[in-house]
Amino acid sequence: MDEAFRALADPSRRRLLDRLNERNGQTLRELCDGLATTRQAVSKHLSVLEAAELVTTVRRGREKLHYLNAAPITAIADRWLSRYDHQRATALADLRTALEHQPMESPTFVYTTYITTTPQRLWAALIEPAFTRRYWGGVALVSDWQVGSPVLWQDAPDGEPRDLGQRVLVAEPHRRLSYSWHGFQPEHAEHFGWSAEELAARLDERRSTVTFEIEPHGPSAVRLTVIHDGFSPDSEMHRAISGQLDGSGGWPELLASLKTLVETGEPMPEPAPAERAG
Repeated sequence: MDEAFRALADPSRRRLLDRLNERNGQTLRELCDGLATTRQAVSKHLSVLEAAELVTTVRRGREKLHYLNAAPITAIADRWLSRYDHQRATALADLRTALEHQPMESPTFVYTTYITTTPQRLWAALIEPAFTRRYWGGVALVSDWQVGSPVLWQDAPDGEPRDLGQRVLVAEPHRRLSYSWHGFQPEHAEHFGWSAEELAARLDERRSTVTFEIEPHGPSAVRLTVIHDGFSPDSEMHRAISGQLDGSGGWPELLASLKTLVETGEPMPEPAPAERAG
């Protein structure tokens, strides 16, 4: 957290975060456009933001795209923010809101975390039902993980797996996994208190895609980057997976549980409803 605060102390770095908040996934050239500073200076600022994990990068061909990373802000809010009264915490709360809010045109959620494990073990945690059931809140993901195959949801160990329309798009063992995401289900309407009309409106949202990128990080850790994109403009699903809806911990909560499970053998305890809604 100290690195995050030091990185945010510089106004130039805050401006770069503002630009990524306006449009996520920019190249170095795009971030330099219109700034009264050198490309070298912008590159150095981005390196500081990456070191603080406020920005994460994804390679797409020859380009390196820069994204806001919600992980440090989530850690500040979840582990530290509650110790302070509202007045003294306002600046941090506003910062979290700014970094998590995405533009209406093309919302993208990117989250990078570092896990003490091997690529092989992390891959198993992403695809094996015995693992997924422990950090997906009792849901097992069932698939043969071949491109084009369905990703089924099994709500109970002896239950019939459900096909929610998810399909495997990329499966490169120990490196990259991508599949299409489900739409909202009737149980979501019940959980969030939506009317039938509100659920119907949200069912019109287009399908999104989640991608897991696994990279070795030193001798005993991996860098896991989750990219969830392809949402409709002003998507309610985007707000749900990023934890912005009351009652939804989203990817930040689920990935924290995954990390804890892989590193300790036990997932995070599930929060009480009041804690989850907060």
